[in-house]
Formats: sequence, C-alpha cells, structure tokens
Amino acid sequence: MSEKAIFFEDYQLDDSRETFGRTITESDIVMHAGQTGDFFPHHMDKEWCKDQPFKKRIAHGTLIFSIGIGLTANEINPEAFSKGYDQLRFIKPVYIGDTIRSVITIADKSDYKRPELGQVTEHVEVYNQKDDIVLACDHLLLVNRKNTN
Repeated sequence: MSEKAIFFEDYQLDDSRETFGRTITESDIVMHAGQTGDFFPHHMDKEWCKDQPFKKRIAHGTLIFSIGIGLTANEINPEAFSKGYDQLRFIKPVYIGDTIRSVITIADKSDYKRPELGQVTEHVEVYNQKDDIVLACDHLLLVNRKNTN
C-alpha cells in the first residue's frame, strides 16, 4: 500500500490503474450475511438456487461493492477524501470461486463550492476472471488544490 500526495491539479482525465484480484469464498458470503442480516436464499441456499435462473448461489451485490472498493485502497491519497458513490450498478452475478479485480479511471474533474478543493470522479469497474464487468460505480473525491490563493 502506498501513500502519495496527489493534488487536484495532478489528476489527469482517462488515467487508470488496476488492482490485484481477490477470490470470493463461501466464508465471505456467510460473514457478509451475518453482518448485514441478508440471508436471502439467493446467497445461502444451494438447493433452492438449483431451480433459479443463476443455478447456484450468488454473492451479495453489497459484498462485491465492498470488496471491489476495498481493493482500490492500495493507494492512499492524504490530500483527498471520499464524498460518496454514484451510479452503482450490479451488472452480472458473482459466484463462489470467482476472482474479481477493479479498474479505476479518472472520468471527470470539476470545481467545487469551496475554492481550496476540486472534485474528481473515479469511474470504478469490477471485473471477474472472464473479464466480464460485474459492477460499476462512480467514486466522488474531494481533493485539495496545490494553490488556494
């Protein structure tokens, strides 16, 4: 994990980076169900799923969001903080044994109401091992400017 000061002016549109992968386990799903209270059969009941369109248990969308975003934390910028996420979409199911990775692309930069800050939008796409996009969202960052005079 690296910590590097990146100011608003340093962000370049279309710059991107990719994370390492992480395999989703049955333990991940069970723990997430316990933490969230989401014990729907889509995630927990192997036999019930056999008669459903996906045919096997699927990971919680919120689990994939959490892990996919967590993977992006290999770079910490002390000059920025998260404002939140927009346009979150669960695109394809993720199954036990799938390996996901995240690709982060600088999609937009704009002024912010406080002149010492700018807003940066990182478009995050989470892929499975088949290179299918399984989740997408926009991460909004507020970033310090180098010069606020």
